[in-house]
Amino acid sequence: MTEAAGSRAWILTGSLENFRVNVDRGFDVIGLKERRRRQAAELEPGDEVIFYVTGLQGFGGIARVRSHMFEDRTPIWPQGTKRKPEAYPWRVEAGPVVVLDEEDFVPAEELAGRLEHVRKWPPEHWHLAFQGQLRTVEEADALLLGERIETAARVAT
Repeated sequence: MTEAAGSRAWILTGSLENFRVNVDRGFDVIGLKERRRRQAAELEPGDEVIFYVTGLQGFGGIARVRSHMFEDRTPIWPQGTKRKPEAYPWRVEAGPVVVLDEEDFVPAEELAGRLEHVRKWPPEHWHLAFQGQLRTVEEADALLLGERIETAARVAT
């Protein structure tokens, strides 16, 4: 990962279906849920977003933020569940840094013991660290995740 001075790294948790939409669109835009407006407003150009895919419990890629937050309710991603429809209205323009094929995702469980962010939870409940849609991570975690995702991309080619 090539973090610029002052930039931050974020982990975005989402479904495989939403990840596939991002892949198909070339990661041109990242959308956040209605209740994530404050966090979306904190995203800055140059920040990097690491995609954690639920279900597969793996990291699928990294995108770089290219704009400040804006509101757009045009449907792009699946609209959540019937109980909780989501428009993902808080958006930023972005671009791909590294994108893995699904079979090459980096399993989160392999890194859980090494990620500072995950140490807040008991080891057997590491997956709780990735609930909620968006969170910042410390530089050491960002570097480790970036290194593993980039290595997985090189091995896959």
